[in-house]
Amino acid sequence: MNDHAPLRRAVAVAVLAISGAVAAFAAIAPPAEILLGKTAGIEPVAIAAEDAVLRAPQNYFREERFQRGDTITALLARLGIGEADAQAIARLRPLRHVRAGTTVSAEVRADGELVELSFLTSSDTLVRIERDGAALRSSEQRAALATQVLMKAAQIRSSLFAAADAAGIPDGVALQLADVFGADIDFHRDLRRGDRFSVAYEIQLLAGRPVRSGRVLAAEFVTQGKTHRAVWYAADAAGRRGSGYYAPDGKNLRKAFLRSPLEFSRVSSGFGMRMHPFLQTWRKHQGVDYAAPSGTRVRAVGDGVVQFAGREGGYGNVVVLRHQGQYSTLYAHLRGFARGIRKGARVAQGDTLGFVGQTGWATGPHLHYEFRVAGAARNPLKAALPAAVPLAAQEMGAFRARTEPLARVLDLLAGSEIALLE
Repeated sequence: MNDHAPLRRAVAVAVLAISGAVAAFAAIAPPAEILLGKTAGIEPVAIAAEDAVLRAPQNYFREERFQRGDTITALLARLGIGEADAQAIARLRPLRHVRAGTTVSAEVRADGELVELSFLTSSDTLVRIERDGAALRSSEQRAALATQVLMKAAQIRSSLFAAADAAGIPDGVALQLADVFGADIDFHRDLRRGDRFSVAYEIQLLAGRPVRSGRVLAAEFVTQGKTHRAVWYAADAAGRRGSGYYAPDGKNLRKAFLRSPLEFSRVSSGFGMRMHPFLQTWRKHQGVDYAAPSGTRVRAVGDGVVQFAGREGGYGNVVVLRHQGQYSTLYAHLRGFARGIRKGARVAQGDTLGFVGQTGWATGPHLHYEFRVAGAARNPLKAALPAAVPLAAQEMGAFRARTEPLARVLDLLAGSEIALLE
């Protein structure tokens, strides 16, 4: 058999395809004289100068986010609302619902007169302020939110947040990814350029416009050649019993302890011998120091009971938690404590304990964190973390039925090049 026959057939097919395309184009192409402008004469049409300029719009639509440390007056000014209406709006009670991060939309006339202002509260209440003649009226109603599922993928170039931003993935989703995989991936130290992730997540819409991101439903993270997968599962419709993230085979991804008490930071001093920065002597460092801005939230790495919360020498403001079994954790140099953190209080994994500070023997704002087993300090970056309670055997049938479609979504994303950006 001639080895070149398949090639000749392929070329013949390609030539026929091209010939067919040319013939089809020739059949629909206009005559050459039309392409060359050889048609009836073209007559100029006079246009008045005022008709050639776009008229200024009567109303403007603007959207602004209320920033931390912002004022209502500054927000209304950025929306282009005139001083008289701004003063009237500021006196209305619904403005008390505006919090940092709230997006406010407004329709404003060219002279600064308000037509309508609206925003969505954290309790899904839609607040409207509308013009009624010379007056402004406010109303509140339950927002009719719709839920949509988005699928995106990205590649790490520098950081998780940079990759998420480049792919158009909200920060709230990136934070959830860090929580979901936080027991297996140290996002301070493990990420490498070229690592990738994909995620399917909910987004809530109001009148067809996205207003906030929702829960991550399925995710895959590939780092240093190892693949981690997670799917959301709730045993009951309310999402209370047995809810959490699991591997597609049913393994509970939630560990009894998070790897880090800070969502994002960097290790400034590791476990072991070091020159103490305050005392200037060699000492064994019984924990890990995380450099972070003052006020950064410090979270409980596991469920537990507050054994101590107060001032303790060089530790400054410190919280000690007692966990199940022989485990305990310590959080030091805090600027202050979260509400309700006192001796005997019960906390859940992820609850806020306090805020990064510089109290006690500290040369700068950071968190000193210790992980102890039977009273002995262990390196929290390397210690084996116990798993949480696994999914019950009788749940596996329902689990597979609900999560297999999510696993197929991850297969789809893994085989694509969707938004491999940043």
